[in-house]
Parts: sequence; C-alpha cells; structure tokens
Amino acid sequence: MSDGLQPPNVNRNVLRELVAGLSDGIILLDPEGTISWANSAALQMHRISAVDELGGDAIGYRQAFTLRYRNNHLLDEGQYPIERLLNGETVDEVTVEISPAADLDLVWVHTVRSLIIADAGARPDVLALVIRDETPLFEAEERFERAFNANPAPGLICRLDDFRFIRANQGFVEMTDYAKEDVIGKTVDEIGLFSNCDTGEDALSKLADGRLIRQREALIPLPKGGDRLVIVAGEPIAVGEEPCMLFTFADLDARRKAQNALRQSEERFSKSFRLSPAPTAISRLDDLVFTEVNDAFVQLSGYKLEEIIGKTASELRLWEDISARRAMEKKLADNMPLRDEAMRMKLRDGGTAECLVSAERVEINDQQCIIWSLQDVTERRRSESELVEAIESVMADTSWFSRSIVDRLATLRQASNGKVPSAQLLDLSDREREILALICRGQSDAEMSETLHLSKNTIRNHVASLYAKIGVNRRSSVVIWARERGFNGVSASPKAQKP
Repeated sequence: MSDGLQPPNVNRNVLRELVAGLSDGIILLDPEGTISWANSAALQMHRISAVDELGGDAIGYRQAFTLRYRNNHLLDEGQYPIERLLNGETVDEVTVEISPAADLDLVWVHTVRSLIIADAGARPDVLALVIRDETPLFEAEERFERAFNANPAPGLICRLDDFRFIRANQGFVEMTDYAKEDVIGKTVDEIGLFSNCDTGEDALSKLADGRLIRQREALIPLPKGGDRLVIVAGEPIAVGEEPCMLFTFADLDARRKAQNALRQSEERFSKSFRLSPAPTAISRLDDLVFTEVNDAFVQLSGYKLEEIIGKTASELRLWEDISARRAMEKKLADNMPLRDEAMRMKLRDGGTAECLVSAERVEINDQQCIIWSLQDVTERRRSESELVEAIESVMADTSWFSRSIVDRLATLRQASNGKVPSAQLLDLSDREREILALICRGQSDAEMSETLHLSKNTIRNHVASLYAKIGVNRRSSVVIWARERGFNGVSASPKAQKP
C-alpha cells in the first residue's frame, strides 16, 4: 500500500492472536455481514465446535439460534445484536437468553456488547461482538429465587439504593395476609417494618449502611389492622449484582397468644384459688412444703398464713393419723390422685376437724406440685352420728312399728352411716342364728347362757363373733340388722324366713 501501512488482513490476523485466549467470547464479522472468525470461548458459549455452526451470517445466525429477552419476549427481526451491529448501531451490555433453534428447552444467558475496529482510513474494517456468559450467575439467581419463594420461613428483599422491596415470598404473605403486589415497590418505612421495634433506629441505621442486622423483636402492622410479633434479621446480599438486604422472620405471634392465654389462665386460677370457699393449699411434690394456701384453709386450721408457708403437714402436725398421712403422700408420689379421703385435722387451738381430703399432682411454673382441697364435714358427721343414735334407739324396740316404717328407718340409717352389711342371714352358722334370735328377744348374756346351757364366756365369744360377721358393735344394732332382713327372733331357724 502507498501509505506504508500493513494490509487489513494482517490487522485481522494480529487481532485474532490477541483475542484467541480471552475468556470473553469474540465473534468477528466483515462489513458485508459474513461471520469470519470466532474464538474458542465464543464457540463454547454457543455449545458448538466450528465457526460455520454460527450460521455464516446474520440471517443464518437467526435461523440457528433463538434469542429472548429476560422477560421471555422473543427479539424481533432486526433486534438481534448481530443485526444491530451490521445496521451501524452500538450494542451496549444487552442481556439475552439464547437457545438452539432445534432445542428451545436448552437455554443460556449472554450479555453482549459491540466493538468496531476501523482501518487507517477510519472505515470499519472489523466488526466484533463481545460476549460474556452469564449463565452460571443467572442459574444461581434462579436457584435462589426458587429457594426463596419455596422457603416456608417468611422473607423479604429490599434494594439498598431506595429501600424498596423487590421480593416477598409466600411465607411472608401467609404470615401477614399482605398480597405480594401490596408489598413490592413499597419502602421499609411504608410497611412499618421497624416502626414498632425498641431497637428500630439501630436497625434502620444498619440498613442505610448495608450492614448485618441482628435478630430483634418487632411488631409488624397488618393490612387488616392489628400487628404480629416477629423476630426479624437482615443480611446484605446481591440480587442481579444489585446491593440488597434479605430480611427473614420468625413468627412469635402464636407464642404471644399462648403467653397471654397462660397469663389469663393463671389470673383466673389465682382468683378462684383465693376466693374458693373450700380450704385449698398447694405444696411442692418433692418436699411437700406448702407454697400457697387460701383464706378458707387459714380459717379452718387456725394457723396464720406465715405459719403455714414453708412448712410441711408433718412439721405442722396437721393430721391426727400419721400413718394415714404417709399413705396419702405415697399415693401422690406414685401419681395416684386422692378423692374424699376421710382425715381428722388437728387445729391450732387444740381442737379437731373432720375433713374429706382430695388431692392430685399438677405442674405450676414448670414445677411439679400437689393441690389439696379439703371439705370440712365436722358438723355433718356430728349430725349423722346423732341421727344414727336416734334411729337405733327407736328401732331397739320395733314391736309397735309397722314393717314399712321399720324398713324406711333402716334405709335412712344405712344412708346416714354409709355402712353396707358384711353378711346375710344364710351366711350365719346355726349357733350364730340362735344367738341372733335370743338377742332379738331381748335376752341378756346370762339368760342366753341358761337357755342354751352354755357358759357366759362361750356366750360372749359367740356374740363377739356375730358382731364381727355382721359389722356392728352393739345389741341395738344387731336387732336393727335382723329387722332389716325380716328376722324377728321368733324362730331360731332363718330357713323359714324370706331373706
């Protein structure tokens, strides 16, 4: 050449040597549009092994490969980067999805820019497409997107340049009842993420600096009113090379509701415990020390509150029958509840009270305890005893009562003392029936001794045996027992009597 410069083909050879080893893909085109050369990186990015598989020119390239924008829209004719380059346009960092025309399910992501190399006369000599393979990056982002959306833990992502949310997963939607479109595009302040947080200013300061936000409790305002208690934490991440903050949440609202319900339950229990008319106490299971007693318990026992709390029933000598107290405590240690155990309480003033004791194990503030409930039946026992004595006195001589009245008195007596006869007439021996008949006739031990020609000691032994078998301890009770079974003592043999 007359200007002394090297021919253009020499420039192309030098260019090829320079770019052959680059990691970016390079495709060179003649100004006429022919694909003249591509480095190995460009071939690998298109999953081919030879330059001619690129299609030879722009038309062949469109036929060999299908390009879409990231929103899945196909690039129209003339919009392929190779077409725009040939039309004289500058291609600047265009990101596209590319697939072989024969297999659209196979997708890569390329970011493409253009480069024009002019000759000495400033005329375009070589046109170049510079390609960067973004497939691994976008695959990682897709995996992150899928994991983020599928994660049941609530999550939000906001951009750091404007603090607007760009992602909200299903977990956050379900936790708050927000629709995704009501969150995306809103700022952290508009959602009120840290508006009800004791350390909200610190969290916003760290967000502004793009720093880690450690776990803290916050109340998130809900779209339908109210709020939800959560633990929120923020971690800086990059989404599409854009600095962002990933917020993750742990829902504490169920715990708050449970705590509120527990507190209300404890308040109700405390009130009912204090105001209950039944004497009630609570002791620890491990050492049986009283921790709480109500006013009714204090009034019944006569002890002051401070004299009871911190002591055991053993130390207070609360129960008259020590062996019965130990038996109760053993049942409770074996997790067997007590129901209406008859016990006699020793009062502070030296008196006693007849009680029915019920108790069972409960857990209070994570501690195994026993709750005791007493029923003071002293007056009832006294009334029942007086009633039984009156009935027995009347029934000692029933000759002038009708049978129906005797039966009703006997029924009333049994209901009052709660005792069930331990034997029936047919369970008695012949000698016991003879003794029973003579007692019903009103004979004394001496008279029975003469009638049966037995010694007085023998008669007393027979009487004691009869008492034990039918469960009584006095003659009047023997007569009542016999009357209840239709035995009037006229016949010594019960076989002729109807049981």
